[in-house]
Amino acid sequence: MKIKLVAIGALLALTACGGGAQTTAPNAASDAPAGKKVVAATAWEAALAKAAGATDVKVVVPATVAHAADYDPKPSDLAAVATADLVLYAEFEGFAARLKEAAGGSAKVEAVKLENAPEVVRAEVTRLAGLLGTTPAAQEWLKRFDSTLAEAKTQVSGSFPGGKAPRVVSHAFVAYMAAITGAEVVGTFGPQPVTPAQLAELSGKQPDLVFDNVHMSTGTVLPGSSAKQVKIVNYPGEDLDLLGVFKTNAEEISKALKA
Repeated sequence: MKIKLVAIGALLALTACGGGAQTTAPNAASDAPAGKKVVAATAWEAALAKAAGATDVKVVVPATVAHAADYDPKPSDLAAVATADLVLYAEFEGFAARLKEAAGGSAKVEAVKLENAPEVVRAEVTRLAGLLGTTPAAQEWLKRFDSTLAEAKTQVSGSFPGGKAPRVVSHAFVAYMAAITGAEVVGTFGPQPVTPAQLAELSGKQPDLVFDNVHMSTGTVLPGSSAKQVKIVNYPGEDLDLLGVFKTNAEEISKALKA
């Protein structure tokens, strides 16, 4: 009988991880309570949970999906939600209602503010740590976060031509990278497509760089402009490393400035 129960338990576990759901590797440095299960709509919410100290995190939308907010989850994708202790989603995600419906009666369902502005990241990581009971782990991560931002600023500012901050036209959702690195934002666009009038106005700003939001890209933002277009990401990869987002963006900006 004991063998049968183990087999059934294994089968249920496999079912809960079906479809696009992914599981993070345990974080040895975290003190998250054992058995605390988090299900996140996308890699972005999952990365915030991991930063807060969660060690058991499943993701509904595969990290490889470019437009995560528009993903249409299959029933198998939502299977893990039923066994979660904490379910994380963002209000703008099209499948948010289905995610909440799939949550079990004992699950706590929380909306997360997805924005990579440093002050928002700090607030969300701290809040999630309070829900998870992992505040010490979150505080350690926040120290590394501050160090990562300082390194990003040093890296990018060291690439400023002649030591002068570049002029940037940025998608509204990735302008945080200009603030972090010290670049000068002279205009923003999005999330709606750039209109002919905006194109003329933004081109007239004579930017050195254009920060394009990879996850909402419409191609070349300022055709005919000499400005270099830089791909800026918001969502982390399959490793759910939010620090990697800032490192990757800093590297891309530096390469564009040196080109």
